[in-house]
Amino acid sequence: MKITRVGLDIAKQVFQVHGVDEQGKARVGRQLARGKVLEFFVQLPPCLIGIEACASAHYWGRELTKLGHTVKLMAAQFVIPYRKRGKNDANDAEAICEAVGRPNMHFVAIKSEEQQSVLMVHRARTLVVANRTAQVNQIRGLLGEFGLVVTKGVARLRRELPGILEDAENGLPALAREVLAGLLEQFHELDVRVSAYDRQIRALAAASEPARRLMQIEAIGPQTATALVASMGDPHVFKSGRGYAASLGITPRQYSSGGKDRLGQITRRGDGYLRTLLVHGARAYLRVVDKKTDAKAAWARRLKERRHVNVAAVALAAKHARIAWAILAHGTEYRPAGPEVVAA
Repeated sequence: MKITRVGLDIAKQVFQVHGVDEQGKARVGRQLARGKVLEFFVQLPPCLIGIEACASAHYWGRELTKLGHTVKLMAAQFVIPYRKRGKNDANDAEAICEAVGRPNMHFVAIKSEEQQSVLMVHRARTLVVANRTAQVNQIRGLLGEFGLVVTKGVARLRRELPGILEDAENGLPALAREVLAGLLEQFHELDVRVSAYDRQIRALAAASEPARRLMQIEAIGPQTATALVASMGDPHVFKSGRGYAASLGITPRQYSSGGKDRLGQITRRGDGYLRTLLVHGARAYLRVVDKKTDAKAAWARRLKERRHVNVAAVALAAKHARIAWAILAHGTEYRPAGPEVVAA
C-alpha cells in the first residue's frame, strides 16, 4: 500500500487525514492529535499533501516540506465543491484530497518565516491604527455631549484637544476634563506606536532589494512594497500579472455569456489589505497626474475624464499590481513609460 495523495484538515488540536493510493482508492482515514501529526507523516514516503490555506497552514506546509513531502495550499472556496454530503472533518479531508489532485487547481505559495514576520508588523500596525481611530471617535463623541464640536480627522483632534482642556471658560466639568486628559495621553501613546511601526517598515523596505525595486513605481512606498513582497511569495504561482491582479480582487466581475462580455463591479476577492494600499496609492497618483507627461499619466488622465475617479483609481491600482508582479517575477527594474507621442 503506497499512499500518493493526502488531504489534511488542520485545526488547533484535532487533525483529520484522508489518503489515497495511485488508483485513487482510500487507504487512510483517521484523526490525529496535534503532537502526532509530524510523527505520522515522517513514516510516509514522499507524497502530495493538500491543506486549506487557513490559520497555521503555512507553518504546517513548511514543516511537512522538511520531511520531503510536496505540500500544496488551496483557498477554502476551491475545496468546497469537492465536499460530499454534510460538513465534518472527515468529509473536509476527503474533499481536500480530491481537490489537490486536480490539474487546474489554483494553489497558494507557502510563505517563509521571514515573510510572515514582515506581515506581522503590518497586521500589528493596522490594529494600532484602528484603535487610534476608535479613540479619536470616542473623544469627539464625548466632547459633543458638552457642546464642543471637533472637526473630523486625527490631525485636527491632535491640534485642538490640548486647547480645549486648557480653556477654563468652555464649561467642561473637572471630572470630564480629567477623563479626556487620560484619553489624550492614550492617544499620544498610540501615535508613538504607529510611528515606531512606520520606522520599522521603512527599515525593512530599505533592507529588501525586491522592495527597493518596487518603490521605483509611482504611488508605491515602503508600506505597499514590503506588503507586496511578503504577501506574493513565489510570483511564478501566477501565470501573469493579470492573474495576480485578479487574485487581489481589483478586476471586474464577469457575467459574460453567448459571446457578449458583461463586466460588473470589482470582485473584492483576496487580500483586502493589499487592495486598500494599492487603491489609496492610485488615488494619490491621480491627484498629481495632471503635472506628469509620460504615457501612463496620459492614459490615467483620459480614463479619469471619461469615468468616475473611483473607477480610474481601481484601474490604476490593477495596473500597478501587474507591474509589481512583472518586476518580481522577472527580477527586472521598473522602466517608466516615455513621453506620450502625440499624432500630428
